[in-house]
Amino acid sequence: MKVSKLQAAAHRDAMLDAAARLYLERGLVGAGVAEISAEAGLTHGGFYGHFASKQALAAEACTRAFQRSLQRMIDEAGKHHGDLLPALRTYLSADHRDGIGTVCPAPALSAEAARLAGPVPEAFAGGIAGLLQQLAWKRPGGADAGELDETDKQRAVETLATLVGGIVLARATAEAMPALSDEILERLRARLAQDWRPA
Repeated sequence: MKVSKLQAAAHRDAMLDAAARLYLERGLVGAGVAEISAEAGLTHGGFYGHFASKQALAAEACTRAFQRSLQRMIDEAGKHHGDLLPALRTYLSADHRDGIGTVCPAPALSAEAARLAGPVPEAFAGGIAGLLQQLAWKRPGGADAGELDETDKQRAVETLATLVGGIVLARATAEAMPALSDEILERLRARLAQDWRPA
């Protein structure tokens, strides 16, 4: 039975959602095409009708995961008159540390993306650039930067490195030393509160 264009688009979308979730949970090499297809409720045989290769799927899934992470940041800032600090605190939370399958891909996939070539690291770099841009254009207190200056760019890089590094360390220590994991998050939240305090 022939699948309509609308159904084909829905199948492709389901595969991207499943891939993004599984890659965040298990890494880029931790989930195969058959498993991703099954998670999406589809058969393995239809995969190549939607994607040229597993790398192509991984790159698009990575882009989708970054877009969702960025949108969560924007939505959270919107609830606070543009102020990003509440979103940064949420990022450095126990919920984000523990909710691996539906969160930011930067802490989950950085090490793997650095070892690859081709479309996946390109998608990853694009996602990082998008997060940096959002962080740079928002100034402490919620004002938009009319024009970016070096301070905006420096704060963005330092903030993203704090967020991603903090979650990586908190996840790595959560099982063996949960108190240390919590302390890492708490101290970094306090640091960002200083860095993002309105002038």
